[in-house]
Amino acid sequence: MKKYIIMLFCLCISLSINAQDDLLNELDKEVKQETYELPAFKAMKIGNLQSTKVADKGDFYLIVSHRFGTLKNGLKTFFGFDDANTKMQLLYSFFDGVQFSVSRESLNRTYASALKVRLYKQSSKFPVNIVAYGTANINTLIDETQYPNLKFGDRMSYAGQLLVSRRISKNLSLQIAPSFVRQNLQDLRITKDLHHNQFVMGFGGRMKLSKRMSVNADYAYNFNRAKNSLYKNPFTLGLDIETGGHVFQLLFSNAQSTNEPGFLSNAEGNWAKGNVFFGFNVVRVF
Repeated sequence: MKKYIIMLFCLCISLSINAQDDLLNELDKEVKQETYELPAFKAMKIGNLQSTKVADKGDFYLIVSHRFGTLKNGLKTFFGFDDANTKMQLLYSFFDGVQFSVSRESLNRTYASALKVRLYKQSSKFPVNIVAYGTANINTLIDETQYPNLKFGDRMSYAGQLLVSRRISKNLSLQIAPSFVRQNLQDLRITKDLHHNQFVMGFGGRMKLSKRMSVNADYAYNFNRAKNSLYKNPFTLGLDIETGGHVFQLLFSNAQSTNEPGFLSNAEGNWAKGNVFFGFNVVRVF
């Protein structure tokens, strides 16, 4: 009898040890599971440059953007308020990590559609966020009286970007954005040379000041712009303010357009000469 009791006791101990090992193995697996960092940016744009933020599945956004005229004209145009450019954008995410948007900008009466797709998220196993972005724009202001040989394709411009960001710390996020722009119609009086295909490198960052405020900046260098072109590389400096379901972005930029082909290729202002545009983005999620 004692022999059976000892055998039963040993069996219980063995089962207990195996159960503990299984539990420890499960805990090890949980510890090793991938953990994701907080998003690098709070809004869809850093300033003018697209950020790596992508709408969550089922989220619907209304984005209103204003870029007033140049501050350089002073009271003559009430510091640009008489020459405002307004853009209305509707954005929806049908699938996780994928968003689609349509918009209309008053500058050149431009209609645009855009697709944004998240490829990778920054995590304990991957160092950066990677997002692909593409947009197609139609300029409906130009007509046959200006360009007698105008074709529909001449109204089109396109941009494609690979957005790569990293949340460096609790307060600092940085991003690079190699970009390609295609403009089918160009004005040689301004561009000087024909460069339909343009390669651009964008840079941006966000420095958090408080729980609801941050300073943002972005810049883009166009490798294909003619040296004597009247257009400049765009630089934007702004302030983000979060208020519940809204994000207000106040900014100054030397580009009045908010569409990628517009500000990446056709930034008409010059910071050195005070030719700067004040504006804001209002982002509302439903």
